[in-house]
Amino acid sequence: MTSGLTSASARNAVRSGRAAAAVGVSVSVAKPTRTVQLINFAVFQSAWFAAVLGAAHQLPLWGTAAVLAAFAWHLSVSARPAEEAKLFGVICLIGFIVETGQALLGHVSYPSGQPVASLAPYWMVALWGLLAIALNVTMRWLKRRYLLAAVLGAIAGPASFVSGVKLGGAQFIHTAPALIIMACSWAVLMPALMWLSMRFDGVAVPRVQMKAQRA
Repeated sequence: MTSGLTSASARNAVRSGRAAAAVGVSVSVAKPTRTVQLINFAVFQSAWFAAVLGAAHQLPLWGTAAVLAAFAWHLSVSARPAEEAKLFGVICLIGFIVETGQALLGHVSYPSGQPVASLAPYWMVALWGLLAIALNVTMRWLKRRYLLAAVLGAIAGPASFVSGVKLGGAQFIHTAPALIIMACSWAVLMPALMWLSMRFDGVAVPRVQMKAQRA
């Protein structure tokens, strides 16, 4: 009850910054601790491998369940779960559109988890949602660094897919065109995702402090 009232007060202070300043209130943001970041990284990696290996071994539902479990854990430790849930939903929608586009182009194929050949595999959409649990934690340092996000996206996006291919989660039909499209797509998508993570940040905890009053 107390934490809920504190969070509500902090949000109100953030939304009314000028009023807060007028009455002598300063607002800062408490970021995730190093321990939380390490746990988040471990959970993310475990769920990623579970999803890819599950698809590779014709068990896409098990991999998707692992991602959902990771997401549930993330919500349980987030200051404002509703915001993180919104981020998860929006990114899953973006992932569905992007991966469906890849499927329609025919440059890649998947061994399982794709009931409709022209649509994205559901476990791939889940992986996009998995990315959402990292944006406000282990990837928080990338916020507002849009150029760097674009460069890293162009490199890490295709590299991650190549890793999935090596594990058997997908196959290249036309390797070069697929990688070029992925690099260009992620160069645009990563900055956009970082912007969304600022819009829906349920991890950082606002802290309100009274400024020292002059005697």
